[in-house]
Amino acid sequence: MGMERRGCIDRLYWMVNQKWEEPLNKARPFSIAKRVVWEAYKRVKANQGAAGVDGESIAEFERDLSNNLYKLWNRMSSGSYFPPPVRTVEIPKSDGGKRALGIPTVTDRVAQMVVKMYLEPLVEPHFHQDSYGYRPGRSAIQAVGVARQRCWRIDWVLDLDIKGFFDNLDHALLMRAVRKHTDCRWIILYIARWLTAPAQLPDGTLVAREQGTPQGGLCKALHNPPYAKKKIMQSKSLKPADLQRFQ
Repeated sequence: MGMERRGCIDRLYWMVNQKWEEPLNKARPFSIAKRVVWEAYKRVKANQGAAGVDGESIAEFERDLSNNLYKLWNRMSSGSYFPPPVRTVEIPKSDGGKRALGIPTVTDRVAQMVVKMYLEPLVEPHFHQDSYGYRPGRSAIQAVGVARQRCWRIDWVLDLDIKGFFDNLDHALLMRAVRKHTDCRWIILYIARWLTAPAQLPDGTLVAREQGTPQGGLCKALHNPPYAKKKIMQSKSLKPADLQRFQ
């Protein structure tokens, strides 16, 4: 069961040939393949995105690409990687309010992508079949298509939201959920560090975080939908079978 559900490297054999794997070094307690860091960088580059607190763009990161990726791999493999503060920007909401978005640095986005690539195959099978947010190979357009088909059979819609979900997410509950799906020490270590990385406001002020998580990071995709669903079910004393009537 441990190898099937919790393996940190075996899940990536479909993408990484064994010849790329780094042998476990006594000086580096965590075995993270260099090839995975490279693949993570390519995905981050494809997504583009703004610069973080260091002001470094993807183009600037690429000026010393090999060295930057090696330093990240070395730090993550040794357990010495600490995420920098997350740059906070505010965007207007349709109701007149503002939504705070967190923008990690390019290096931190690559690090988050490394964890995402290892962890996503472990949690993906546990998503509900009607979950379309933040999932590989799924989109809002597909969700609209399913809703369009069902509207011919059902003439009502259930619309709900969790107010302030990102601002009030319980770190302890989230980490308990992470440990349920993996016992990989470095994944647990870095997710815990990302949760507590401070936010940097536009005026440069650093704000410590004891709860919540910024919108905009990559790893939020791994904890938002299943966590939200579980909290709703617990608060309403619902069971998974109870959701079938909404399909």
